[in-house]
Amino acid sequence: MDNVTKGRVAAVACLVFVFAAAPARGEDGYDLWLRYRPIVDEARRVEISAHATAIVAPAGGETMRVAVDELQRGLRGLTGHEASRVPAPDRGGAIVLGTPASSPAIAALRLEEALKAVGDEGYVLRSVRVQDRPVTVVAARHDIGVLYGTFHLLRLIQTSASVTSLDVSERPRLNRRLLNHWDNMDGSIERGYAGRSLWNWAALPATVDSRIADYARANASLGINGTVINSVNANARTLQPEYLDKVAAIARVLRPYGIRVYLSANFSAPRTIGGLATADPLDAAVAAWWRAKADEIYARIPDFGGFAVKANSEGQPGPQDYKRTHADGANMLADALASHGGVVMWRAFVYDDSVDPDRVKRAYLEFTRLDGTFRDNVFVQVKNGALDFQPREPFHPLFGAMPKTPLMAELQITQEYLGQSTHAVYLAPMWREFLASDTFAAGPGSTVARVIEGDVHPYADTGIAGVANTGSDRNWTGHGLAQANWHAYGRLAWNPSLSPEGLADEWVRMTWSNEARIVATITDLLLRSRETYVDYTMPLGLHHLIGGDHYAPMPENADPRRADWSAIYYHRASRDGVGVDRSRRGTDAVGQYRSPLRERWADPATTPDALLLWFHRLPWTYRMASGRTLWDEIVSHYTRGAEGAAAFEQAWQSIAGQVDAERHVAVAAKLHQQAIDAAAWRDKCVAYFRQFAQP
Repeated sequence: MDNVTKGRVAAVACLVFVFAAAPARGEDGYDLWLRYRPIVDEARRVEISAHATAIVAPAGGETMRVAVDELQRGLRGLTGHEASRVPAPDRGGAIVLGTPASSPAIAALRLEEALKAVGDEGYVLRSVRVQDRPVTVVAARHDIGVLYGTFHLLRLIQTSASVTSLDVSERPRLNRRLLNHWDNMDGSIERGYAGRSLWNWAALPATVDSRIADYARANASLGINGTVINSVNANARTLQPEYLDKVAAIARVLRPYGIRVYLSANFSAPRTIGGLATADPLDAAVAAWWRAKADEIYARIPDFGGFAVKANSEGQPGPQDYKRTHADGANMLADALASHGGVVMWRAFVYDDSVDPDRVKRAYLEFTRLDGTFRDNVFVQVKNGALDFQPREPFHPLFGAMPKTPLMAELQITQEYLGQSTHAVYLAPMWREFLASDTFAAGPGSTVARVIEGDVHPYADTGIAGVANTGSDRNWTGHGLAQANWHAYGRLAWNPSLSPEGLADEWVRMTWSNEARIVATITDLLLRSRETYVDYTMPLGLHHLIGGDHYAPMPENADPRRADWSAIYYHRASRDGVGVDRSRRGTDAVGQYRSPLRERWADPATTPDALLLWFHRLPWTYRMASGRTLWDEIVSHYTRGAEGAAAFEQAWQSIAGQVDAERHVAVAAKLHQQAIDAAAWRDKCVAYFRQFAQP
């Protein structure tokens, strides 16, 4: 047992002993942000109850039933009262749900123009008076919009917002808002840190875990409308009939919540399970096999979304095995899905070292030359940065560089390189930084968000994907504060312009408390956490200072399998300096960005400190804007980061007794270990780099 593991065990044991006798409400985090605990303010509880004595809704289908059930559940928990399905004689208020087609009450309000503006998944919330009664209207063109609007109304009540004068119109800014699960058929999860897979393949299809419905509720509350349920390193057996029956059983549970199932497809499936001699995408028999497979899938799952594909990357098979292009492979699959309305999400996570010596340039070089050659129902799915979900990267240069091919952004909710399920790192600031980055693809203001929304280039379809952080742990995400990342991802997928500050405040109020001191303490911790993590792990643009588990510091790592899996490939520390020269004098990675970024990032003097060593190799004596030398600045960041992590633990202890004991103890144990690990990162990295920086 190494020192970090010993410290982790000791910390947990100590905290369990200290808090064992503390009074606890049986709350373990399972309810996420849908806790619906009673409103503490008596006057507000009475006000909400008076406005919701009845729920008026059409019989509708399964989705409308889900919306009514959720509203009843929420109001019961928040107010302690049961809303009837018939307006009460005491002239209390009502909540009216429906569409103009299903509800005469909604049709009478003549909301057609407002509903047209919000589209097929959007909704409007209105406060009106009918026969002198206060009426809250949740209206949409389709039942799924009613469900989303219902969750919005409950969110307002949970966060103490006013619901008496509503005039809300909401629509999703992206069409496909997906989770990507990296779950394997044996129940393990690649880069999963919260237990086993949610899908019990052995029990399916006869038995579907009831937890899947709660997973669907949580996703619908955020507006997530799709899920890829298996790993991108796909096992072809997932496409066999017995497993398709299991997938169909999952799809039946998710369907009322507006969630479509997608599958990761193994490109060699025609050969490995289909009995063909090849998987060449230009082979007629291969194309016919995939068409038949698509027909087979849609016969079981009529609303099947399509395939995600990892090809010719990290050992996965793909079209380049047959001297074909990525477009050849994607188009063959797209043709098989086209008649059913399915899409292909072809991942751009490729880094063949024969393409360019600098790994971060390779995907751009491979894919930009293929722009315009992909079918209309193909997305190229691009990670936020050009390397691999690092704590900080500049945005991937492909964004804005493929005007003829819809790009789907890929984010990682699970914290592979960010402390996994042990460290509290709120990712909304990182995602907002990425989404707000200006690509200059069509002049200033061409942000990544506008690119993926189809505002910069007229994409026919739009989408975003997030690698899920859920598992079988009772609290879903392994860390009570990591739930905030699932929440933030879903809300940003709906509207990429939402602020990290607003999302953090919202999540804390729904998940922990509306009490001002608790909200302020937890929100402040969340908003400082990402920058703190960057400080104690990879400051000033240093990156990939880890080993095989992607958790502990290993700046000395020289992976024998390939250079670009090593740490030394990225920091290149020596007596004369540190960092990678990606300027025009070096690898010219800056050349893949548009002006003025390429000029700004080509000069150390105009490169932001946060990206300095990403783009430049500099001597240890380089003078920073702070007046310190580069070496002193690096030490300062590592020190500040470790101190910041220790401060998180102290802040959390300050609200002990003010939130439920069980969840408080669980988070406290994680934060204690984070403080230990942050100090270990500081000590290990400073000692390692000192041997080069100091005489």
